[in-house]
Amino acid sequence: MKHAKKKIRKAASANRATTNKVALKGTVPKRKLKGEMRHVAWGAIEIEEVNPLLGRQLVVGQKIMVTRIHLKKGCVVPEHSHPNEQISYITEGALKFWIGGKEIVVAAGEVLTIPPNLPHKAEALENSVSVDIFDPPRADWMDKTDAYLR
Repeated sequence: MKHAKKKIRKAASANRATTNKVALKGTVPKRKLKGEMRHVAWGAIEIEEVNPLLGRQLVVGQKIMVTRIHLKKGCVVPEHSHPNEQISYITEGALKFWIGGKEIVVAAGEVLTIPPNLPHKAEALENSVSVDIFDPPRADWMDKTDAYLR
């Protein structure tokens, strides 16, 4: 496990050296978010249409954000990186990721962790839903300055 983590860090470092142009800015909130208890149903949260193939819902906490992303077959999330740690749990369908020099298919019921600053890209192999968790919350998603997705 320790050896695998070193390999991922090494690959991430090599990727950053050659792909700095994909590093997103403004993904970490500049202001402290308010902490409050909330209880919401996904069905009560409007799906924001980011582009014709991608919609999303956000629930933002003080230090973490959970999102539900709806991707139609063929949707491509362009290669990018961000300082936010990401956990992606596929609840429906399957996504193919290009990450750390590897291609990984993550299917329904499977989870992928993405360390901060590691360039990654994804494609929906079929209509899919992913529950993604970010720490800290993605400021660019909250203020809709995520041009790479639009």
